Amino acid sequence: MFAAALASAAFLASPPANASVVRSVDFDTKVAEAQSIVLGKVTKTESRWDPSHRWILTYSTVRVEESLKGNGGQEVTLVTPGGQVGNVGQSTVGIPSLEQGAEHVLFVKPSQVGQTILYFDQGTYDVKDQGNEKVITPVASEAVFVDSQRGMAVAAEEPRTLSQFRSEVRRAEKNALQRMELVRERQRQEAESASISSIILRNKLLISLALVGIALATWRFFKR
Repeated sequence: MFAAALASAAFLASPPANASVVRSVDFDTKVAEAQSIVLGKVTKTESRWDPSHRWILTYSTVRVEESLKGNGGQEVTLVTPGGQVGNVGQSTVGIPSLEQGAEHVLFVKPSQVGQTILYFDQGTYDVKDQGNEKVITPVASEAVFVDSQRGMAVAAEEPRTLSQFRSEVRRAEKNALQRMELVRERQRQEAESASISSIILRNKLLISLALVGIALATWRFFKR
């Protein structure tokens, strides 16, 4: 089921001290993979059983104040694994708990049961007012985020003002577009090369005859 798959995907290992190690995802990758990035306030949360009555899912309604990427609309409902129904509660390390009234920046992606949070804790940021500015910080998490290439724990992102966060999103989007253009150009060049090779193969005989003709003409010229 959806919740089981999401919960399983959140874990890479279970070291001592009840910590869970999760693969760290860099900011540019999150921006590139997010369908939308929204700044908004949680207006309602509701937890209920999934159709199989095995997993609890929580539905959080967020009033969108600003779309930093894509079109988040005026309101979005995000589905996350875990929650409490009656006396039964389910929770998973690495899954954010969105509280009513809290303000967040959220990286959104589609799922089988509705929109959800991309990379869960790593796609959730707290928003706090400091003076005249909003400050964006990664949500507190019980998971340990690790660089899978180096096998080292990764420090949390530094707090940023909303204007700085916007700039980072735009920069990441620009980099993603440049990478896509490079991929398209490489694919175009490969297609042209394949096309030329195909033409040569299809006309091998004609080309061979033409080369023979050129060789004969050259031989006759120098024989004079």
